Amino acid sequence: MAKLTVIIPFYQKEPGILGRALRSVFAQELNDVDVIVVDDESPYPADGDIIALLPEEQARVRIVRQENAGPGGARNTGLDHVAPETELVAFLDSDDTFAPGHLFRAHAAMTRYGADCYFASITGGDAFYYHFGVADLAQSEAVVRLEEDPLLVEIPGLTQVMLKNWSFLHLSAMVIGRPLIERVRFDAALRLAAEDVLFFCDCVMAARRVVLGAEAGAVRGEGVNIFHGVDNDSPQFLRQQFNTWLALDRLETRFTGRTAEVASLRAYKQTARRQALWGQARRVRRRKLPQFDMLARWALRDPRLIASAVALAVGKVSG
Repeated sequence: MAKLTVIIPFYQKEPGILGRALRSVFAQELNDVDVIVVDDESPYPADGDIIALLPEEQARVRIVRQENAGPGGARNTGLDHVAPETELVAFLDSDDTFAPGHLFRAHAAMTRYGADCYFASITGGDAFYYHFGVADLAQSEAVVRLEEDPLLVEIPGLTQVMLKNWSFLHLSAMVIGRPLIERVRFDAALRLAAEDVLFFCDCVMAARRVVLGAEAGAVRGEGVNIFHGVDNDSPQFLRQQFNTWLALDRLETRFTGRTAEVASLRAYKQTARRQALWGQARRVRRRKLPQFDMLARWALRDPRLIASAVALAVGKVSG
């Protein structure tokens, strides 16, 4: 079996996007690679892009079909289908592409330093302005420089750093080793937001060693993107913010007693509350009813939502 397996969750509405991702896989310097494409009940089936590959490339791709379970559920299915002999797993969103040399650099770094987890930087278009790279991180945080060209680092207290701002992390630039393949899974219920952040933290906490490379591992694409496809005026926005709050709340239980991490998570939870309530205020201004069912479900889990709503109302009146 292949040394490294690439898992691609697939849900797209137009042809060519998956083919672009797969071409970036087969252009990698590391050749001992196979691919699991999890067709998550995609409107455009994965087969349509597979048939355009060369026969030897088609032989390295396995399609697993399932009822729609969202991106986390699709990645879990991929992990469950990885062969026991496979050493490493890389993730690639179907609308992203690997940067040249990414898998070779990941394999070399993880082998050399005995790492279970590797993060590269990621690049993208203007829509992803908030991403920053490992080199930027090395300018603002204490890092241990393992190699200089290309820059490869470790970060003491990585969870503290990532929970301040996780925009240097992305699944398409992440590679994990055998212990994490066996032990860590996505929370599939978080279909609209934050399942990746929960997975990042679980992997970092479970890994023997984590290394980060400054070179770009992937380029973000422009296909169907669940998170960016939900704007502030969408009916799904409240559910997305609730999912974000749920993920952060679950993370908080993992960091009991760790003051810096808990403070960051509580600040993010309050941001999710405010974003949700501002979204509901916009609905009212457009003479639409608030989403009472979803708000009630959230308030039952999180009574502080009510306090945030009162504070928002008071602020509006006093302003």
